[in-house]
Amino acid sequence: MFGALLKGEFVSTSAVHRDGQESLPTPANIIVGVTGGIAAYKACQVIRDFTKMGHNVTVVPTPNALNFVGKVTFEALSGNPVTTSVFEAVDEVRHVSLGQNADLVVIVPATADFLSRLAHGRADDLLTATCLVATCPIVVAPAMHTEMWRNKAVQENVSLLRDHGVTVLDPAIGRLTGPDSGAGRLPEPQQIEQLALARLGGVEFHRNLEGIRVLISAGGTREDLDPVRYIGNRSSGKQGFALAEVAAQRGAKVTVVAASTEALPDPLTATMVHVRSARELKAAMEENMSRSDVIIMAAAVADYRPASESETKMKKGSEAERNLSSLEMTENPDILRGLVEQRDHQILVGFAAETGDSTHTPLEHGLAKTKRKGCDLLMCNEVGRNKTFGSSSNSGWLIDKAGGYKEIETASKYVVAGQILDAVATLARHHLHV
Repeated sequence: MFGALLKGEFVSTSAVHRDGQESLPTPANIIVGVTGGIAAYKACQVIRDFTKMGHNVTVVPTPNALNFVGKVTFEALSGNPVTTSVFEAVDEVRHVSLGQNADLVVIVPATADFLSRLAHGRADDLLTATCLVATCPIVVAPAMHTEMWRNKAVQENVSLLRDHGVTVLDPAIGRLTGPDSGAGRLPEPQQIEQLALARLGGVEFHRNLEGIRVLISAGGTREDLDPVRYIGNRSSGKQGFALAEVAAQRGAKVTVVAASTEALPDPLTATMVHVRSARELKAAMEENMSRSDVIIMAAAVADYRPASESETKMKKGSEAERNLSSLEMTENPDILRGLVEQRDHQILVGFAAETGDSTHTPLEHGLAKTKRKGCDLLMCNEVGRNKTFGSSSNSGWLIDKAGGYKEIETASKYVVAGQILDAVATLARHHLHV
């Protein structure tokens, strides 16, 4: 069914060469707008990171933003002059030229007042005027107290901005100003950066997954030998978390079952379930399966685990440690195959980390695994040292259940997540009738 739905995007089987090299982002002209909220200090990290990536960053603060972070700081971090007024450098017509030359506009943080002014086409400072001129992607990261974020007027402004093509990120849930905690916290700088660059890379944040419940596994499982040692893999969890971030920004209700994820910040708005081993991951996925419409198995699950686990550390030179040279292993359950067999209405997406061998390419292994597992889609990655695992980029082939596939060129894991979720959304429109 899937091949028929996306006829023309999938091609017949053939050998495809991959070099596995990460591509560096093309330098872009990025405007970082800063408004007058307590989270303005986090904009400094965003500016610094964009600049380190090689982008040309111009900071456009509102007058109130300078009550939180000084003009000199913004100029030092960006390497460009900073002004808040349309009446400075009038001969350059900066409120027009800035917007015309921008490849990306990122507002961090965005206050309720700024959302209102932008939604209604106000141009009463340099930042709003620049946004009105800009024809490039605009990404807005709100930050405010929970009551303000949930206020009907604010939500109407957010909806209006989204209708106009502006990407408004859902805020994080966590500690706010003072003792309060809840929805309205500014996302972490790296989350804002990755989502903004994904938008620059062509990922759309239209709400085409609104109302869909997405269950995602992420990270590498760890199988304990004793209280100190474990058997694991190189998975960082970045791809699974990127899928969760993009799905949430497209309106999905996301639950993430996370194994080892190297202390990555939790995906925005996602419900988190933390596990360690393959068996724990299996139990968590099965527990949440009935409450899900789409299941994405992005976790790198260990195929085997030690047959027994020592209750105490195996001392060097002890008989137990000497036995490690002939460690007895037992096979872990095939979680993806089990979910396929148990599913009711769910769309199932798997991942395959493959290396080529003397007889088969990674793609051929992926095609065979898709047929064996029975999932609707499978993302096949070619892996190896310094390739895919732990990297910020990914590539491979997105394979459908009929054996067709689409090559995924090397791109950030957020861009790859967008392409996978485009295919999921197509399936959902036909299969889930949304």
